[in-house]
Amino acid sequence: MTGRPEPPVLPSSLRVWLGLTAALAALVVLVFGVTYADDSEPGATDARIWAVVDGAGPPWRHVALVTDFLGEPAGAVLLVAAVVTGCLLLRRPRAAVFVVTGCGLSVGTTTLLKPVVGRTIHGDNLSYPSGHTAFLTAIALMVSLLAVGRLGLGRAAAAAFVLAAGLVAGAAMGWAQVALGSHYATDTLGGWCTALAVLPVSAWLVDRTADRLSGRATADRPADGPADRLSGRATADRQADGPADRRADADRQESR
Repeated sequence: MTGRPEPPVLPSSLRVWLGLTAALAALVVLVFGVTYADDSEPGATDARIWAVVDGAGPPWRHVALVTDFLGEPAGAVLLVAAVVTGCLLLRRPRAAVFVVTGCGLSVGTTTLLKPVVGRTIHGDNLSYPSGHTAFLTAIALMVSLLAVGRLGLGRAAAAAFVLAAGLVAGAAMGWAQVALGSHYATDTLGGWCTALAVLPVSAWLVDRTADRLSGRATADRPADGPADRLSGRATADRQADGPADRRADADRQESR
């Protein structure tokens, strides 16, 4: 360990930008949720997009299946484990906690919203918002945030990098879900926005908790008492004695 404090998972230069993005994304999730509440049919936009990407044949269907696997429980566990392992190898325990917390809150939020919105696909399968899309978007956002902090990018470059990473991951998983017929396009947009809304809050909570625990540990560390300081001073004095002093001490002990 270097002894240096671990950097925050949410860079200070991106806090305002990500906060505004989270507020806008939460508004989109709310509007779409109200619009498609208790609905079981695709909207006009959903129908047009579905007509273009539905029923993808090989090799694109195989690509869609592999992408979809990353959002399934087994694939998600493997992906999270790989990212957490990388964080621990880089000695970033706070980042590892952020990955687990961010994924859990993102997927957990979509799970809670689905019965509230009540939108279904293929019968009674709750579909809004897409948990698969939220998960992969969350992973991309977290990895890009950690990379930005490590690379020390400027505010504009960092914001563009984080947004691009989240957009690519969300678009890839969203396409896979629509191509496989698992979600409407607006479901995937809702999942993408859910991750954008939850991740900044997750990062803030992790940073705040870690800083508080670190401050408490520093305050609880015992300071050197007077006896410790005297003992240390006596030891230093003995170590500073030269050969002549040690011989004089030996002569006095023999004369006794």
